[in-house]
Amino acid sequence: MDHTAERVTLARLPSGVEVETTVHSYDGDRDGPTVYAQAAQHGREINGTEVLRRVHRRLTEGDTDLAGRLVAVPVADPLTFDRVSYTTPEQLDSVNPNMNRVWPGDSEGSLHERMAARLWEYVADADAVLDLHTGSPNMLTHVVFTEGHERSRSLAEAFGTDLLLSEEAGEDADEEWANRNFGGKLRVAAAREGIPTITPELAHSKQFVEDAVETGVTGVENALAHLGLLDADPEPNGDCVVARNHLGRVTADESGLFRADPDRSVGERVAAGERVGTLYDPTTYDVIQEVETDRAGVLYALAQEATVTSGGKLLNVALVREE
Repeated sequence: MDHTAERVTLARLPSGVEVETTVHSYDGDRDGPTVYAQAAQHGREINGTEVLRRVHRRLTEGDTDLAGRLVAVPVADPLTFDRVSYTTPEQLDSVNPNMNRVWPGDSEGSLHERMAARLWEYVADADAVLDLHTGSPNMLTHVVFTEGHERSRSLAEAFGTDLLLSEEAGEDADEEWANRNFGGKLRVAAAREGIPTITPELAHSKQFVEDAVETGVTGVENALAHLGLLDADPEPNGDCVVARNHLGRVTADESGLFRADPDRSVGERVAAGERVGTLYDPTTYDVIQEVETDRAGVLYALAQEATVTSGGKLLNVALVREE
């Protein structure tokens, strides 16, 4: 197996300074598919970067028999990475501050559109895509795939984690999806071109979460084995409950303090109408809202920060599709 690391220019700043990143290529001794993997498209989401570092070490330090090609970009958006942020400052891209809303990009567009277009050159040549992200401290580690794209679902099942979430796209999606411009996500754009793509959400941001990193390493290696790049059997990597994500959520009726019941945690099964916590007025102690689940399924997000404003998200429940 041959490994190369190339510095690639994604765009240029007004001063003429180039925005660069490193693209790693691992070429096997045998023919096989091409897989594109990236991390830190949102700069504060670093667990995926650590996953790719550990996969790199395993591929290069051992006698790995690789078929085909793996292309890996550990820092997809250097601008947000340096700011430890989710978006770029308005001065750099006021039109498209979130890179994961502009795929497949535009080589003559805004800064993020140009960066995405440059990386899309690698995506377009791939037979599968792994777009590594993190969620939040409120959220269960999970993998997202596009509803109705069966090869993406198979890739998600191979990757693993306890929860696999399908999301609707295109004309099947609801109004909120359109309003949030989710059609410009890398996963959606690649699946639209027939490329199986998944988004693993590996724990939360700004710090390494060891369990999530190990889940990610096992998941990437499982995906490579599933696609035929590695000659290995996938390892167990969670219970893999398949559920449907929904963009609706239970929100705070008013501003106040939210206290989740101590026996509640993400990952548990819930019925519709189950009590999860209490929202109360911190000055009068009056109960504002007895917070309940809006449907049956898997409680995969639960607010951890107590101070909430009206309309803020308190919890999400994913609809279980199959056991």
